[in-house]
Amino acid sequence: MANNMINMPSGMGGLMRYNEEYKSRFMISPAHVVIFMILIAVFVFVLKTFFAIK
Repeated sequence: MANNMINMPSGMGGLMRYNEEYKSRFMISPAHVVIFMILIAVFVFVLKTFFAIK
């Protein structure tokens, strides 16, 4: 027999659906993540400004 098998993609397109009613103890909104990343960027900028290696 020939080995001319074709692999077809799955019907879900690589997406998985998880239970949307899952409740965690730590629920973080996307806005909180963006604010946290901005604070980290500002903190790194301040550290690089005041403690620059010359």
